[in-house]
Amino acid sequence: MNTLVIKKEDLRHNIEKIKELANKTGKDDKGNPIKIIAVVKGNAYGLGLVEYTKFLIDNGISFFAVSTIEEALQLRKAGIKEDILMLSTTAIKEDIATLIQNDIIITIGSKEDIEIADQIGKEKNKKIRAHLKIDTGFGRYGFVYQNRDSMIEALKSMKNIEIEGTFSHFSLSFYNDKYTNIQFERFMDVIEILKMNEIETGMLHICNSSAFLKFPNMHLNAVRVGSAFSGRISFQNAIGLKKIGTLESQVSEIKELPKGFNIGYSNIYTTPKKMKVAIIPCGYMNGLNVKNDRDMFRFIDKMRYLAESMKLFFKKQAMYVKINGTNCQILGRIGTYHVVCDIENKGIEIGDKAIFSVNPKLVDSSIRREYQS
Repeated sequence: MNTLVIKKEDLRHNIEKIKELANKTGKDDKGNPIKIIAVVKGNAYGLGLVEYTKFLIDNGISFFAVSTIEEALQLRKAGIKEDILMLSTTAIKEDIATLIQNDIIITIGSKEDIEIADQIGKEKNKKIRAHLKIDTGFGRYGFVYQNRDSMIEALKSMKNIEIEGTFSHFSLSFYNDKYTNIQFERFMDVIEILKMNEIETGMLHICNSSAFLKFPNMHLNAVRVGSAFSGRISFQNAIGLKKIGTLESQVSEIKELPKGFNIGYSNIYTTPKKMKVAIIPCGYMNGLNVKNDRDMFRFIDKMRYLAESMKLFFKKQAMYVKINGTNCQILGRIGTYHVVCDIENKGIEIGDKAIFSVNPKLVDSSIRREYQS
């Protein structure tokens, strides 16, 4: 059975490094260290939503953010009582009602969001907890930063919503410093206008993982950290984060192949001699050799895998799996659920452990996650 293994010691190391940086670089309006909002969307970046969140709580993190209602409800059903922010806005009344019913902090980013949430607050005779989203150039959720008059009008109409925070989201902070600065300036200009109009902005946050590591001047009152906890970022980090997650499997078959024998789809590899090989039940559907483009959130289409494999083959960039501590070269294309590797003269047997380096968020959610001490 395949397992995604998370080393607790390495994850704890990353948490402490992130907390150290946050403590050094910012203060909230009351002089306290800036708040770390742990983003746990996408099955907690592949690390397992509930177990990962509980591990963060045990290590001093108390504020979480999700992108879907399903994620929020899963945490509540698991007994998580800490603050949870729903990052996505919605103008669907039933969805807003469900979030409020489960004590999830909603995000408002349009007149329609406000009208529905305000009405629900009136009906329940309670203040609805919310963060305000400003769209500074992402083109997705939030009030467009230029539409200040309509934004202010909508916000001033609120009677049953309490703004506890205001935020925006960077689109290119992992490599485009110029555009990141433009977005930050737009955000701060809006904050100034809101304060001039006596609109409460609450806790300010704009940094995602990349911006948190690269732009300490933008930390404001809080930062949203997701991929940095797993050490999976697209540039060299200066605080020593460790990459979290390895995929473990076992050798399921061993066989000998004659010289001149094809291995895998497309016949891109032919044995140069008689070879002893092992078959391991892991493939690209388990995250092997599947990449995130610059660790962005858009997955490279897995159907482009063949072209990538061919490119690697012609460049003669060998790929390896570690079996019993020994690197074994993967032969031919990685299949959907299987790989073949060279084990000639390595003393490997059926059942031996095979370890692959993978990005956890690209590992199918059906694969068991195991936290190891």
